[in-house]
Amino acid sequence: MIISDIHGSYEWTKKACDQFTASGANHLFILGDVLYHGPRNALPQGHSPQQTSEILNTFADKIIAVRGNCEAEVDQLLLSFPCMSDYTIVVDEGREIFLTHGHLFENGLPFKLPDGSIHFSGHTHVWKLEKKDNIIFCNPGSISLPKSQDHLHTFAMYENKTLSIINLDDPEQVLKTLLCD
Repeated sequence: MIISDIHGSYEWTKKACDQFTASGANHLFILGDVLYHGPRNALPQGHSPQQTSEILNTFADKIIAVRGNCEAEVDQLLLSFPCMSDYTIVVDEGREIFLTHGHLFENGLPFKLPDGSIHFSGHTHVWKLEKKDNIIFCNPGSISLPKSQDHLHTFAMYENKTLSIINLDDPEQVLKTLLCD
């Protein structure tokens, strides 16, 4: 399961973690902006960085996270999983999965990903799922402060070589699916 742009919302983090548990997913990828709401954003519903960190820490052994533009070194003191890397690469059955927040690579990556890779990034709070030049690009949107036209709180799920964007308020509502073969 892939989420981004939590911005310290305990309520939306709880919903996302409940969905993570229900899904049976092996890992929770977090694409940055975990605790702080940022100066350009309103306070999200249920803003409580301390409670947000407490619930996420219960899943620390399953979380792979990267730093967003709103992360600070002090945030790492509350979290029991690393969150200060600009990007990380995970390999699943030979497929490279690149995770980043998106603010550092808005104009493209400084290196080439192998064909068939998946590039996950957040930052814009607008979900996106598309294939371009044999690379799959996915932005799961924001679980707490969506900015897309549909204003849905969204996340992504990668399972059995299928990638989907899902409405967090109604997890039965799949907004878009892409086969990753």
